[in-house]
Amino acid sequence: MQTQTNKNGKSIVMTGGGTAGHVTPNIALIPHLKAEGFTDIHYIGTDGIEKELIEKIDGVTYHVIPSGKLRRYFSLKNFTDPFRVISGIFKAKKIIRNIRPDVVFSKGGFVSVPVVIGAKGVSPVVAHESDYTPGLTTKISSHYAKKICVSFEDTMQYLPSKKAVHTGSPIRDMLFEGNGDRAKAAMGFSGSKPVLMVMGGSLGALAVNNAVREALPVILERFNVVHICGKGKVDSAYSHFDGYVQYEYVSEELPDIFNAADIIISRSGANSVFEFLALCKPSVLIPLPSASSRGDQLLNAEYFRKRGYSEVILQEDITPEKLTQTVFDMYDEREKYISTMSNEKTARDGTKNVIRVILETSK
Repeated sequence: MQTQTNKNGKSIVMTGGGTAGHVTPNIALIPHLKAEGFTDIHYIGTDGIEKELIEKIDGVTYHVIPSGKLRRYFSLKNFTDPFRVISGIFKAKKIIRNIRPDVVFSKGGFVSVPVVIGAKGVSPVVAHESDYTPGLTTKISSHYAKKICVSFEDTMQYLPSKKAVHTGSPIRDMLFEGNGDRAKAAMGFSGSKPVLMVMGGSLGALAVNNAVREALPVILERFNVVHICGKGKVDSAYSHFDGYVQYEYVSEELPDIFNAADIIISRSGANSVFEFLALCKPSVLIPLPSASSRGDQLLNAEYFRKRGYSEVILQEDITPEKLTQTVFDMYDEREKYISTMSNEKTARDGTKNVIRVILETSK
């Protein structure tokens, strides 16, 4: 594919994918990049979720490359995926050489590895790590990137000191523009009850869903509940509960629901918890267990607990009673959590800080 770079403005190649968490920060950055004169914006990814999300955005040219997952466990795909990664490197390098971007920005995920390597000798690379400790992708990228932005200040200790920059996490502008009254009206919530928002990621979290539903009879005595369950996880058996609304997934409505929420129950993916922090929303975090991940959510959650932003319940310790009591106690002391979060200025400045690093690094 031949691409003519717009010489009247700056150009950038972005990458990141595999999950929505590796894409939404890029989406947050795009309007700010345009405002800073990046008139030629390209995105390199796979045919996965990143393609679905990015192709909806005007002014961004999307390029597909093959890539393989970087696994730490045995799988037969470990024998074939390295060849996909190598093929991806060659294709990414060809695209980048053709565009000659002023900078490459990587948000991580396995697709970013071929792109970061492919940029070597052509364009400087800025990477961003959301989690408390760097993942394998970031460790690989650190050998090629000029700067590595981090969400957690503590993460800098795990990266080369000359490259690490504490920026916070890019937050979508739309999240600050919600109308809570509009959300309550749409959900049929009336009266003075506070709103409990429950979310378990784009695919939903069965353990979180089950715990909340078991606790509903008691929780609904004090709260209206909006439950973002995940695809295929809406349960009609609970549709008759007054004050309980279920969604598989929300998009345009998300800012309004965030604005309406008084307390949030969630997993502890880095993008989500930094959105809660920026919006000053107290949260009860139920991190993904280490048996199901590399343990990053456990570290993210513990960091937020220690800072006084959230409370944490380990998945193996969940009971309806414990969940209910934690939510009730947090609501009763919500002003304390909100005051603590409002003092964390970096949380709202993450987008601006990352843009600054991109501008400083662009050739």
